[in-house]
Amino acid sequence: MSLIKVTNLTFAYDNSYDDIFENVSFQIDTDWKLGFTGRNGRGKTTFLNLLLGKYEYSGTISANVDFEYFPFQVDHKEYNTMDVVHDIYPDYQQWQLIRELSLLKVSEDILYRPFDSLSYGEQTKVLLAALFLKENSFLLIDEPTNHLDLHARKLVSDYLNTKHGFILVSHDRAFLDNCVDHILSINKTDIEVQKGNFSDWWDNKQRQDNFEQAENEKLRKDIKRLTDAAKRTSNWSDEVEKTKNGIRNSGSKVDKGYIGHKAAKMMKRSKSIEHREQSAIEDKSKLLKNVESSESLKISQLAYHKNQLVELDHVSIHYGGRMVCSDINFTIEQGERIALLGPNGSGKSSILKLICGEDISFSGTFRKGSQLKISYVSQDTTHLQGNLSDYARSNGIDESLFKAILRKLDFSRVQFDKDIGSFSGGQKKKVLIAKSLCEDVHLHIWDEPLNFIDIISRMQIEELLLEHSPTILFVEHDSQFSKNIATKIVEL
Repeated sequence: MSLIKVTNLTFAYDNSYDDIFENVSFQIDTDWKLGFTGRNGRGKTTFLNLLLGKYEYSGTISANVDFEYFPFQVDHKEYNTMDVVHDIYPDYQQWQLIRELSLLKVSEDILYRPFDSLSYGEQTKVLLAALFLKENSFLLIDEPTNHLDLHARKLVSDYLNTKHGFILVSHDRAFLDNCVDHILSINKTDIEVQKGNFSDWWDNKQRQDNFEQAENEKLRKDIKRLTDAAKRTSNWSDEVEKTKNGIRNSGSKVDKGYIGHKAAKMMKRSKSIEHREQSAIEDKSKLLKNVESSESLKISQLAYHKNQLVELDHVSIHYGGRMVCSDINFTIEQGERIALLGPNGSGKSSILKLICGEDISFSGTFRKGSQLKISYVSQDTTHLQGNLSDYARSNGIDESLFKAILRKLDFSRVQFDKDIGSFSGGQKKKVLIAKSLCEDVHLHIWDEPLNFIDIISRMQIEELLLEHSPTILFVEHDSQFSKNIATKIVEL
């Protein structure tokens, strides 16, 4: 056991006026299993890179361990898997690798196959197995779940639960809850460490947010009361001062000394109230520093003239001479939120593309309502470019609503002028989701929309969908999201 100590860490990228971290201090134990959470763009991957020594910073990071980062860079994916592992860790013992693969329910046969012939899930498991071969290292595991289906996520989460000594970046609540014992969170103004899993941290955060909001309301009322009192006292003082050189109605002269003393006393009281008011304002500014809140939004979906929008009756999809999926039966009716589940390679994306009108080879009966308008969110974000205003105009959506949704999902106003191509993976996915929610359509179809999106934004997207109840068909491997959102599940 040893400690990693971070003291007064301050860092900003070159040509940036804003610090990513400013005078941050905390310490973590190298035996802990840390879940690392925070909004997209807050600096999770940046912090991991600082631990790896990739950037210069002010402050200190002291540690008596080496750091290893996942995912590894694989330069020769055409090599056999065994040779890929050898390039990562030349000194490994094969029996140790086979043991780790066994824990991940992966056959050792894949060691003799080209790495690029493996599925994304198999590749992830092999690289994780290689990672845990390295002893006396503290492991930095960055978003291992993005290409894992529900079954693979459970396997990997169970595997990590048997390990210790790592920081895990993941946006899957169930995944984190199963395999971490501490949470490292990047908040709006600080970084904090708490014991427990994600649900424990979230419960504590909500309690803290509710307390701060109650205190904020109390202080707001205090400030108004003190401001009104200060104005009254200041007016009294001015009125008394005016009588010093005046004459009373009776014509007698005024006692200037008495009135001057009274005016000074009133002024002193005014200053005292003003001081208390300023103190209350300062207290108020310290509150709500980490509360994640945004304005409510109004989102609507077009009504279709029939209740049933889509029907698949014994549909089988063929691709490249092979059958991708067979005998698919389900309907989409207005108001339904349908989760399309199944392992990777089972044909989920092909079904979505068929419904969206792509030229997909199929057999069976497929019916889609005439003039049905669909909004599609794909997994691919590489086409995104230009600023948000131009993007909204080119897609014919309401720019104000589009940006309001992005604000709710933690976009700062300074990002509105940046090129979308410079956004993080999670921010790009938020752009696609916000665009989809702004479109005038009858049906939303989303293909793995939450990849790279932070947990708090996932919960806010859930709130939007539950509040406005659009008709939606989606593929998503976040089990908690599917459980919370779906009114119907279709499993392949």
